[in-house]
Amino acid sequence: MSKAILLLEDGSVFHGRAAGKTGTTTGEICFNTGMTGYQEIFTDPSYAGQVLVATNVHIGNYGIKKEEVESESIKIAGFVCRNFNVPYSRALADESIQDYFEREGLVAIHDVDTRALVQHIRQRGAMNCIISSEIHDIDELKRRLAETPSMAGLELSSHVTTREPYEIGRPDARYRVAVMDFGVKKNILRCFDQRDCLLRVFPAKTSFAEVKAWNPDGYFLSNGPGDPSAMPYAVELAKQMLDDGKPLFGICLGQQLLAQAAGLPTYKLHHGHRGINHPVKNLVTGRSEITSQNHGFGVLEQAVYDSPSIVEATHINLNDNTVEGIRLKNKPAFSVQYHPEASPGPHDARYLFDQFVAMF
Repeated sequence: MSKAILLLEDGSVFHGRAAGKTGTTTGEICFNTGMTGYQEIFTDPSYAGQVLVATNVHIGNYGIKKEEVESESIKIAGFVCRNFNVPYSRALADESIQDYFEREGLVAIHDVDTRALVQHIRQRGAMNCIISSEIHDIDELKRRLAETPSMAGLELSSHVTTREPYEIGRPDARYRVAVMDFGVKKNILRCFDQRDCLLRVFPAKTSFAEVKAWNPDGYFLSNGPGDPSAMPYAVELAKQMLDDGKPLFGICLGQQLLAQAAGLPTYKLHHGHRGINHPVKNLVTGRSEITSQNHGFGVLEQAVYDSPSIVEATHINLNDNTVEGIRLKNKPAFSVQYHPEASPGPHDARYLFDQFVAMF
């Protein structure tokens, strides 16, 4: 197996072995603490532009199954792990992780001390990186890495959104939900479909007039990649939706866009929240939830608490007290920063879809 190099923006170098496609890739490095669900993570559009580090030691051991995806292709920019398991144990799997990465053109590195790497990211914060299995000259890698744009200020949703509107659900469904696709995950759409909703999924830069013309019962702002402050088109769209007065629900990036539409700023987290074991407290009920998370930006906490006439915090992260959910006081709109469609709890947060539908 050929050698590969991982170089971080701060000059740190990690050596390992090549996996997936032979080549070079760049992006912002991040880590996910989930012990399972690697295929869903690879295909989550919210990871666009990011190089993913798996904290779980073994990746690939249960193979790849075509149905277990959140989008039509791999969205991570690169992959780092400790043990890259090409042989797999699951009889129902369709292919190995190596065949999958080669087919999808993903550059990866394994046999890396991921514990040391994750500790470094936790201490120094998120930063850009480069992986290469074809270039071993550190100076050349540094030159290429310097050309990689920072995630702060980067607009990525328009790169992963659908190109044309499409519909999911029964034409005679009880409810109609307009979904703004900033990088929506398939399981979110399934959760709405299971609640007798007809969905029309719109491209990220669709005008409000076109969305409103479909005459939905409510609006949904999806998850997605990039910096919400680089999406004035989406913030303006959210403002128009709020002015329309119909129920609005946002998840992850959708929460950040809703907050900005309400005049609340967002900021870049030190190293983000990514995993399927994050404890969140519902401040309304007093109950806690085990949640799935994937975000590198958040709503500025103090701004929420300083605006009691406009918004209230409905959920907080029990690890660091960041705001995980908000509800507007003067509009039928709410959002959460985590992913209620995922199943870490396993269904601790599915009530949020019911809560939204009950508002119609």
